Amino acid sequence: MAKIKTAFFCQNCGTQYAKWVGQCSGCKEWNTIVEEVVQKEEKSSWKSPTNTAKKVSKPLRVNEINTEKELRLDTYDLEFNRVLGGGIVPGSLILLGGEPGIGKSTLLLQIALKLPYKTLYVSGEESQKQIKMRADRIHPNSETCYILTETKTQNIFQQIEATEPDIVVIDSIQTLHSDYIESAAGSISQIRECTAELIKFAKETNTPVILIGHITKDGTIAGPKILEHMVDTVLQFEGDRNYVYRILRALKNRFGSTAELGIYEMQGSGLREVNNPSEILISKNDEGLSGTAIASTVEGMRPLMIEIQALVSTAVYGTPQRSTTGYNAKRLNMLLAVLEKRAGFKLGAKDVFLNITGGISVDDPAIDLAVVAAILSSNEDVPIDKGVCFAAEIGLAGEIRPVQRVEQRILEAEKLGFATIYVSKNNKITLKNTKINIELVAKIEDIATSLFD
Repeated sequence: MAKIKTAFFCQNCGTQYAKWVGQCSGCKEWNTIVEEVVQKEEKSSWKSPTNTAKKVSKPLRVNEINTEKELRLDTYDLEFNRVLGGGIVPGSLILLGGEPGIGKSTLLLQIALKLPYKTLYVSGEESQKQIKMRADRIHPNSETCYILTETKTQNIFQQIEATEPDIVVIDSIQTLHSDYIESAAGSISQIRECTAELIKFAKETNTPVILIGHITKDGTIAGPKILEHMVDTVLQFEGDRNYVYRILRALKNRFGSTAELGIYEMQGSGLREVNNPSEILISKNDEGLSGTAIASTVEGMRPLMIEIQALVSTAVYGTPQRSTTGYNAKRLNMLLAVLEKRAGFKLGAKDVFLNITGGISVDDPAIDLAVVAAILSSNEDVPIDKGVCFAAEIGLAGEIRPVQRVEQRILEAEKLGFATIYVSKNNKITLKNTKINIELVAKIEDIATSLFD
């Protein structure tokens, strides 16, 4: 028998060592190095279709390469299609990560039940009865979705050859194990080997595979970082459990943009697509409340109107607090410094709390003006008119800077019934016959004067 080969791997980052060490030199974590068997049998993990000669790649001139648009499979889910860039590319490998209980399995089972293509849903975490109970609640009359509860990749590929599905869903990659690797399921070598087998299957048969992946306590995909490099698309499913809304983002996408955003609402019957998120992100309070401002932001190709709430109060314990939810705390400190230096507002001895409603996080600098307006409104205890919104960035000199795609933001505000939008004076606007009043401002003092004098 051949000698068994072993190596030492960091369970946190995947770095390989020849011998055991106490601290990983890659991620600086302690006691994460474990020994794993890496000897692999010289066998093909995925049986390629018979009667096919081995293809040898040949170099082609750039102008000879076929550039026809890649055909995509429609998932019949507008939000999922938007994040992927128009649908699922045949032969691609998609990795979906998210916190436990956030709805990853529900989302993919819901899509699998709706698809008109033959779909194989492989679960290593739940029994067929458990999945059936959820399926009855989501979409009970599906005739194209097959459920398989299996964790060994060799058995999974046997069932794939028997059923010949158009799409394969794996829930989850951390539960799979291969006979060719003698370590436990979920280990570095098992995750890498099982993913490699699935990639080979997907590329040779042109069948898309969707994987569900666990995440660590830091929020990153569990397993080696190479897992994210191997797949074509990495999606993140996130949200606050205290809210019913879930957000789907693309962290990596070889076939589309990573700036798109999909929003879902968790209901008893599954996840509902939210096609107009501006309506759910803005509260319906009829009373004018101070400290509230509406900002126009853009996520990918979609403009959103979000509500920003601020609370400014006297610091009781001497040291003022700065707390943010859904917004960068360092950027808030910068804006407060600009307000004090350029506009004369003494906020250094006051607590400032900032919240973006709906449980979403936004890093678009175009919401700076709305943040400042909400802070000033709370400080003066004067409400801002409900028909006013903002779309501009603020510089360190107190100037109102222009933002990209301002006309798209203006049209979205007009569609939702806003009467006035404040934008930078330096933005070039060519819109005509608009009903919304466009206020052009140049300095931060102009906002304070226009709103509160």
